[in-house]
Amino acid sequence: MSILRSQAFCIASRVARQAQPRWFSTTPLLRDRISDAIVKDHRELEHYYNRITESKDYDEQTRWQNQFVWELARHSISEELVVYPIFETLVNGQQIADKDRAEHRKVKEKLYIFQKLSASDPEFIPTLNSLYADLKQHIKEEEEDDLPKLEQAVSGDESLQLSKSFQRTKMFVPTHSHPSAPDKPPFETVVGLLSAPLDRLMDAFKRFPKN
Repeated sequence: MSILRSQAFCIASRVARQAQPRWFSTTPLLRDRISDAIVKDHRELEHYYNRITESKDYDEQTRWQNQFVWELARHSISEELVVYPIFETLVNGQQIADKDRAEHRKVKEKLYIFQKLSASDPEFIPTLNSLYADLKQHIKEEEEDDLPKLEQAVSGDESLQLSKSFQRTKMFVPTHSHPSAPDKPPFETVVGLLSAPLDRLMDAFKRFPKN
């Protein structure tokens, strides 16, 4: 393993060790590859999006809105902390990481607007649709191009370790969008540690899906 890759794994490990889950249930850590863990999140986000857009009930839409925001915020930041530093060690990996960070930034900006909207707001669904259009394109590129390249570049054990670090990191990062925050470690880690407690306090007063 290269020195840069070792440094990236150290960052991911330090992040994971600091995780102190206190809020919400989390998915058990399975022996999934990193691509499996990320794709699983993608399918969950798609499910949450569909629940919002297919419902006509404001309360149900609000609950799934909170779930969508909670998952997308955690997913995006955890990718930036754990996965993108590994991309940067690959051939042309810096271009991949920079592209994905730029796409994340665009999604975060729209998520920041969406998370503040009431389900009764006329802009609620249009904002979500615009956000999800960008997210869907990012997901397509990530699943078809980026993740296969990542799996080819790391060993099976490294992929499993990345998956564990990714899932543990999701336990303590911010649960709302903060588009002005840095998107590279170590500054992102510091901002995340400062933002996460307040986000979780806000979550305690929000309504989430009952199931």
